[in-house]
Amino acid sequence: MLMQKTLVQLMLAVLFTHEMDAITQSEWRLLYVLRSLGDDPGRWWFVAMHIPLFWALIALTHHASDLVQRVSRRGLAMFCIIHAVLHWRLADDPLSTFSSPLSWGLILGAAALGAAYLGIEVQDARSRKN
Repeated sequence: MLMQKTLVQLMLAVLFTHEMDAITQSEWRLLYVLRSLGDDPGRWWFVAMHIPLFWALIALTHHASDLVQRVSRRGLAMFCIIHAVLHWRLADDPLSTFSSPLSWGLILGAAALGAAYLGIEVQDARSRKN
């Protein structure tokens, strides 16, 4: 249980740091709704939208209910993997500037942590069956 909690905390830390990097990479230009706003309002909305998003991620993954924790942590882990696939698919887009080792380390690092978390969950489920 401690390993899963640690992986979730690391996943959040890496994902949040990726979002800091995403500001420097003007990631809102890749998002269909925000790209139409222009740089200043797009950046403003991109940053502002992360306040409730980060709050929800922290609140749900550390909720008092074990069920809410479990579901939200699995969801976060799956999101981190899907997020990396989306970045991979957008890598050739001229609006994507995520090309540095730092950017890819954060993107793939969050995905690896998500995969590790899900792997431990599967392993735990198997051991509970036996």
